[in-house]
Amino acid sequence: MTDFQKYIQRYLDYIPSVNWLEELRRSGEKTVAVYSELSDEQSHFAYDEGKWTLKELLLHLSDTERVFQYRILAFARGDQNELPGFDEESYAKNSFANTRSLQSLLEEYRLIRKSSQILLDTLDPTIVNNTGTANGNRISVETIGKLIVGHNIHHLNIIEERYLVKL
Repeated sequence: MTDFQKYIQRYLDYIPSVNWLEELRRSGEKTVAVYSELSDEQSHFAYDEGKWTLKELLLHLSDTERVFQYRILAFARGDQNELPGFDEESYAKNSFANTRSLQSLLEEYRLIRKSSQILLDTLDPTIVNNTGTANGNRISVETIGKLIVGHNIHHLNIIEERYLVKL
C-alpha cells in the first residue's frame, strides 16, 4: 500500500456502513446538528494554541468539499488534466471565517452538502470508476465521494473529543 493509499484509507475507515451515499447525508445532518447547538461565542473556541476555531473548522469542511466536488465533476466528465492539491492551512488562514456569523457558515455548509448529494446521486453508475490525477495521485470518482464522508466524520470526531468536552 502506498503512502497515499494509507492516507486516504484512514478517512475511508471512518465510514460506518457500505452505503456511503446514506452516510454522506447522515454526516451532513450530524454536522448541522452539532453546529446548531453552538452559540456564536462558542464557535470562536479553539481547543489549543494554533488550532482552528470551530468556525474555521466548519469552513474547512466546506472548502475541502468544494475541492472534492470539482475533482468529482472533472473526472466524471472524463477530464484527464492533472488537478492541483490545495494547502488547507493557507485556505484556513485566508478564510476570514471568524469574521462571519456562525449562521452564514452553517448555511454555506448546508448548500455545499446538498450540492454534493445532487452531484453524486445523479452520476451514472458507470462513471464512479472513472479516475483522474489530483495532487499527483490517481483516484476514482467514487473514492473522492467517500473521502467527503470520511473527512467529515474525522472532523466530527475531533469536535466531539477535543472541542465540545472543553466548552
